[in-house]
Amino acid sequence: MNKDNIMEVKGLHKRFTSKGVTVKAVTDVSFSVKPGETIGIVGESGCGKTTLGRCIVRAYEASEGEVFYRTKSGEELDFLKADKKKMKEIRKEIQMIFQDPYSSLDPRMTVLDIIKEPLKANYPKMPKAEMDQRAKAMAEKVGLNPMYLMRYPHAFSGGQRQRIGIARALVIEPQIIVCDEAVSALDVSIQAQVINLLRDLQKELKLTYLFISHDLSVVEHISDKVGVMYLGRMVEFASAQMLFEKPMHPYTEALLSAVPVADPSIQMERISLKGEIPNPANPPSGCYFHERCHYCIQKCKTDAPSLETMPDGRLCACHRAKELDLRGFTYDEGVSNPQAEAATPQ
Repeated sequence: MNKDNIMEVKGLHKRFTSKGVTVKAVTDVSFSVKPGETIGIVGESGCGKTTLGRCIVRAYEASEGEVFYRTKSGEELDFLKADKKKMKEIRKEIQMIFQDPYSSLDPRMTVLDIIKEPLKANYPKMPKAEMDQRAKAMAEKVGLNPMYLMRYPHAFSGGQRQRIGIARALVIEPQIIVCDEAVSALDVSIQAQVINLLRDLQKELKLTYLFISHDLSVVEHISDKVGVMYLGRMVEFASAQMLFEKPMHPYTEALLSAVPVADPSIQMERISLKGEIPNPANPPSGCYFHERCHYCIQKCKTDAPSLETMPDGRLCACHRAKELDLRGFTYDEGVSNPQAEAATPQ
């Protein structure tokens, strides 16, 4: 494990089998994370983003692969192979914020009890007064009024409920937070508040985020690096600036073309993909994206591209990555590379 990384995911696979049918939800995903970074994971619904996040925190048991993690004490271990005793020690260092703030909170518990629950599970001998004090302090830190902590979740708005979920995740002082569509259920103004809160908390508490989302404008705003997934595979992994300004995978280009722009004077030329995302139980041969790709050649139909390091340092899984001149996007200006002409499909 590289000494500069806090986590390294290597060759992660997750398969689900039901009634004799095997679905490859995540296939051979690898990437590394440095302390204090935010890694964005994007892709269409059903591409494996959430499954990847849940495998990393061991909410799902991965079928294959390794997740090397550096604990607060400096110990390096394969998180996926840790036994129950070891898991109990390090579970509190990797927490998750869930997508739906309405269903992820127990309606029969007060907000104070919800925030305290991780403390009860991980520090059963901690005095009740100390638990209450830590829970109230964390509630204030995420912008909740301590006077309302004896209320139940139904009395709070969606944005406030997500703040409760954030406080619950942070109260045991983790190093890594997996944010699974943490703002997708909120309206745009509340999204901005929660994202700014997450960024402020990251700086203050030195947190590392794995930010799973389908909203590319949000991902660009919060992420240092971005991984693009398609049908369970990582097809591109690069710094956020590099990926948005100059994508190298056709699927990334198509996703960026669909990002909405608030300025009506900017006309975006959207790239329409052919057909639907393939069935993960019966994926196509060769490159999984070839049936929908405008740049497909014969090699794409037969040979699956590996995730390779490109000259600029990013990772990309495309046979034509080095020859295509794809169109990028910056949120401030709309199209960042309007002169870029797509290579002619063959």
